Amino acid sequence: MLDELDRALVHALRVDGRAPFSRIASVLDVSPQTVARRYRRLRSEAGLRVVGLADPHRAGRVQWLLRLTAGPHTAQGLAQALVRRGDTAWVKLTSGGTEITAIVETDPGPDGHTLLLRDIPRTAAVTAVSAHCLLHTYRGGPTAWPVSTEALTEQQQAALRPGDLGAPNSPSTLGGPNAPGSPGAPGGRPPGLDASDLALLGALHVDGRTPLGELAAATGRTPATAARRLGELRADGTVFLDVELDPRLLGAGMQALLWLSITPAHVDRVGRALATHRELAFVAATTGPSNLAALALCTDPADLHRYLTRRLGEVAGITALESAPVLRTLKAAGPVPTAGRADRSSGG
Repeated sequence: MLDELDRALVHALRVDGRAPFSRIASVLDVSPQTVARRYRRLRSEAGLRVVGLADPHRAGRVQWLLRLTAGPHTAQGLAQALVRRGDTAWVKLTSGGTEITAIVETDPGPDGHTLLLRDIPRTAAVTAVSAHCLLHTYRGGPTAWPVSTEALTEQQQAALRPGDLGAPNSPSTLGGPNAPGSPGAPGGRPPGLDASDLALLGALHVDGRTPLGELAAATGRTPATAARRLGELRADGTVFLDVELDPRLLGAGMQALLWLSITPAHVDRVGRALATHRELAFVAATTGPSNLAALALCTDPADLHRYLTRRLGEVAGITALESAPVLRTLKAAGPVPTAGRADRSSGG
């Protein structure tokens, strides 16, 4: 579990994932050395990461929520194969370890659906598959799980927000589509982006706190030009910064994917209502018989039961519900870190 200062640091990074340690320290009333030490400890021991993600809609990409079922002896191998792909994110083992849920980003048109149309059908280990197109996200991407953003006052958050970016960037814990973090790699070329911009996004996807000097080297620009361009991309919503952290460290010992069937006329109303629920880190409208998908983060099975039967049960318009406990998250929004990768994050 995180202590009060750790939670404040995580919240600060959600407000601005690239905020210098000196500014975070000033807001938290501690020394920059303390912030740097806590950050590095959370990176090494808790898997804390800041990752930059491109808005899939601006990139002309389509997101799919993929559900695969495989035999008990093949599911983990199949899941690891999905983890290694650059077009996947949010790879989770559910339902006794035989079902895999993942986010897949594709280019529009059949040529962009290689995984869906060719690779999976050729995989003998897959016994069942369904792909649900993500139509609209009510919570996810830059909209954070509320539990991860409760440590700082409004005044502290205002002091951390980048002055030139307008609205604050508040990425989610686990990512979610429809805002860039639809958990996934920043693929494609959004309108107005050149090769240097794509190189910038690629570097941020690996580490959202990559120092300006390294961003400049990756893009062939000067540090000042790289900084200005990054500010523009964040300001117009083309890219945002997500924060990855095991939600168990924030008290979520029980995770479950929820598949809800909603009367069509009430999908938007129910989606907006669920987006206000503190227990949900992700809510999106999808295609398929279950037209809303959500991720619940609860303290334990009893807490999940209370949420499903009480708060969720009070929402009118839900006609059916399927819940699938998450046993393990193999991949979140960013690429799986390489063993031994150095901490290159800027301290400011």
